[in-house]
Amino acid sequence: MTGGGKLEGKTIVLGVTGSIAAVETVRLAHELRRRGAVVQAVMTAAACGIVHPDALTYATGREAIVRCTGMVEHVLYCGEGGQADLLLVAPCTANTIGKIACGIDDTPVTTFATTALGRGMPVVVAPAMHESMYRHQGVAANLDRLRAWGIDIVPPRIEEGRAKIARIEDIVLHAERALSGRPLAGKRVLITSGACAEAVDDVRVLTTRSTGQMGRALALEAFRLGAEVTVVHAGRFPCVRNVHAETAGEMMEAVLQEAPAADIYISAAAISDFLPERAEGKIPSGAGRTIRLEPLPKVLDAVLDVFAGTAVAFKLGWDEEARARSMLASGVAMVVTNAPPAMGAPGGEFVIMTGESSEQVSGTKEEVAAAIWSALL
Repeated sequence: MTGGGKLEGKTIVLGVTGSIAAVETVRLAHELRRRGAVVQAVMTAAACGIVHPDALTYATGREAIVRCTGMVEHVLYCGEGGQADLLLVAPCTANTIGKIACGIDDTPVTTFATTALGRGMPVVVAPAMHESMYRHQGVAANLDRLRAWGIDIVPPRIEEGRAKIARIEDIVLHAERALSGRPLAGKRVLITSGACAEAVDDVRVLTTRSTGQMGRALALEAFRLGAEVTVVHAGRFPCVRNVHAETAGEMMEAVLQEAPAADIYISAAAISDFLPERAEGKIPSGAGRTIRLEPLPKVLDAVLDVFAGTAVAFKLGWDEEARARSMLASGVAMVVTNAPPAMGAPGGEFVIMTGESSEQVSGTKEEVAAAIWSALL
């Protein structure tokens, strides 16, 4: 099951406590292993009453630890020179949060946490409880204390009166972030992503085949690397701040508002080049019609007038090297070129161009996004 992922070569201790969300940990363990991690489950007695240790033994391929023995498992994994790279407590109850915050280690999970914090290794906590418990002043203060110690808290989903455990994708992204070394820590990244849609009438729009896959890959990789990420688009990506924009005008307004506070701006959206003359109501089916297209101002040009950070542009077309070079001369730090077949596809061939170099890369958009960030760092 392991191999080829962002967590390749990493060992993660998965601490499971007595929330009903413990039933999700089999899927979580599987996903961590798909990303390449070795996973060792550690369970409280309350967790064992919700999900059987055999289930996590099966999911991890390693016998679940349900008590600390003379083998001092907490030291073996989380002590100085221990085998583990990360302690992930998911789900984490209000009870366990309070014990970790107070240095109480009377369960296998809290004993592992005390040892991990003393060693200074990365710790990620995913709370899960009733919303009223999550809002309790003591629980909030304990979470603030954990954050002050450098523990990464994965925000729960507030639904149906509960602070439900975060989605598995979010938890895995936080684990990857904790283990990345966070080279973008303290950096604010602004990304435009996906297609714009300009109204032709009350029903139809003029748009492109862009699906936002590249913008998503760039945003999540920036999050993994420790950045504070804002994405301007019509969708929703996990673990980042999403600013909604559907038209080129909305995207222009949002980007100009966000850009002054950003350190890095990546223009990965297929922003509309033309604004159609809008018809009243709905154009009748079968009716012939000429639609006038008015050129729209370039968002990138407007951003460069107010932005002092690092700007990255995408250029779509064939044989775009000359135009990319002119963009580099205008103040863009990097231009990524690709041909139209990559639009909407899971991968493709790209060229990463800077003032000093030109590199051709191919693969999935996640792999290309990693190469882009590697070239920027």
